[in-house]
Amino acid sequence: MRTASLLLAALLAAPAFGADVAPAAKPSTALPGVSLLAEQLEIPGLNRKRQIRLYLPPAYATSNKRYPVLYMHDAQNLFDDATAFAGEWKVDETLDALSKEGKLELIVVGIDNGGDKRITELSAWDNPRFGQAEGRQYTDFIVKTLKPLIDARYRTLPGRAHTAIMGSSMGGLASHYAIAQYPQVFSKAGVFSPAYWTAAPAFDFMAAHPLPQDARVYLLAGEKEDEPMVPDVRRMAQVVTASGHPAANTVLKIVPEQKHDEAFWRGELRDALLWMFVD
Repeated sequence: MRTASLLLAALLAAPAFGADVAPAAKPSTALPGVSLLAEQLEIPGLNRKRQIRLYLPPAYATSNKRYPVLYMHDAQNLFDDATAFAGEWKVDETLDALSKEGKLELIVVGIDNGGDKRITELSAWDNPRFGQAEGRQYTDFIVKTLKPLIDARYRTLPGRAHTAIMGSSMGGLASHYAIAQYPQVFSKAGVFSPAYWTAAPAFDFMAAHPLPQDARVYLLAGEKEDEPMVPDVRRMAQVVTASGHPAANTVLKIVPEQKHDEAFWRGELRDALLWMFVD
């Protein structure tokens, strides 16, 4: 039987190549729309800085349009095999294709994970095994430091109707917390393979913080992820439903044969983005 210990191994291993340890040299796969923010940003209250990675739509430089914005965690894994732990999400390839098809154009703001601080940064709840939570400070950093900077420097649509957050594993947990804590900022959340098992209070927290009726929540899990995953995601979907959230604005998707990895999340990205952003 698979156990939560395997999930823990994945959570602990995932940040290794994104922080201070580089993977073996690999060619970059990032498309021209991807760049690094020139300066690393200070996370208030945590006394550490963070690299930000940006994706701009293909027509950004030649248009005057304003664009919706998607904030994503674990940015090392989003755009480039050269920085990814176990393969990239191909966010840039997916969105370039959607733009070419005339279906969706987004700015994506990726926040690098904090290496050995990843588990505590991406959880808002203390855990006796992992330590004191830093997720409140991390989420405040996105809302109060990063978002104002992005809105000032880039042609964004800054309102909540055009602002989303997405992540996987600990990033899925962080994304669900963010939309519940700041529903006036985020109207959409992609909650992929969320690590609810690290944060038992999350269920009561979400029950006590019902989302606005128009908020969209995309809950995703793979059938072959480790033992707690599918039951926890189903339980959270029940919490969301019991809060009175409309079924039309909630997705619960359990995908057969899929495991806890980037290949799974990459394959689900397109459908999730279209559901979140396109009426």
